[in-house]
Amino acid sequence: MTNVTIKNVSKSWGDVKAVNEVSFSVPEKTFTVLLGPSGCGKSTLLRMVCGLEEVSSGTISIADQDVTYKEASDRGISMVFQSYALFPHLSVKENIQFGLKVRKVPASEREKLTDNAARIVGLTDLLDRKPANLSGGQRQRVALARTIVSEQTVCLMDEPLSNLDSKLRAEMRDEIRDLQQRLGLTVIYVTHDQIEAMSMADQIVLLDKGSVIQIGTPQEFYESPANEFVAKFIGTPPMNVIYANDIPESDLQKIPLPKGFKNTGSIGIRPEHLFISENGLSVEVTSIEYLGGESVMRLNHGGKEISMRLTNQTNLQRGDKLFISWKEEDVHLFNDEQQRL
Repeated sequence: MTNVTIKNVSKSWGDVKAVNEVSFSVPEKTFTVLLGPSGCGKSTLLRMVCGLEEVSSGTISIADQDVTYKEASDRGISMVFQSYALFPHLSVKENIQFGLKVRKVPASEREKLTDNAARIVGLTDLLDRKPANLSGGQRQRVALARTIVSEQTVCLMDEPLSNLDSKLRAEMRDEIRDLQQRLGLTVIYVTHDQIEAMSMADQIVLLDKGSVIQIGTPQEFYESPANEFVAKFIGTPPMNVIYANDIPESDLQKIPLPKGFKNTGSIGIRPEHLFISENGLSVEVTSIEYLGGESVMRLNHGGKEISMRLTNQTNLQRGDKLFISWKEEDVHLFNDEQQRL
């Protein structure tokens, strides 16, 4: 078993609590993403799991063994960093083999492991190159190859794609996910990018200000956000949250609202669930972003911005006035404390 269990883990620097009693489990051979805004504690948490940061309180178990105070080298894990962490004076082959040499793995075994890893990540023709002669994606593949040759089944990744352009990030997302499934790795992956989280994860752990806000599958995050923070963090564009006291009484009679709605709290509707109607919430178009297969419109309602995503090109223009509506089943209700009802 190569499961990972985090139980009531905290990290403090003086009076500052970077991680606050975080608990979750990562089942064997699954992909868990630690997601959240900058400064939420996700990288600090990952560094505690790998042994690079000391735990203030709580326990960390890997393969059902308590590793809370073990050295990083004794935890049976590999790690992929944001900066690739390659030796510039060594070739691709030498970078891949570096950890094997430190562990005094026989030369014949090193060659076998390196050839296999290079084949898996598509580096066979680049083994003699130096990192300076590689693209960003190729350098990240070298870092992944080092993980493969380490033969550790628990892999930690700290924002490994943040230095790549958008097209390459999309390609590498697919490659990393495919690699994890083929090798049966147990992965904990840190990112602030919700697209990475939604497209790669079996399980998402969303953090804010050092605490866990919600744990679940991508589908659960999309369909059942725990509160307004989650609703606004997940989705492209994120969910619209409209406060009840911002809706004129005359408009309340024109829009579909589910049972349990009170004239307090707020309602949430995803941009893709909005549509133009003959009678609904009155808005004015403030901008239109044409994306080819779809358009994203920014609308103004009483000084508040609402996003609407259409799956076709629109003839509307900035300044146009219209009505929008939605289906009752697509509405999310939040109470005065911003929690989901």
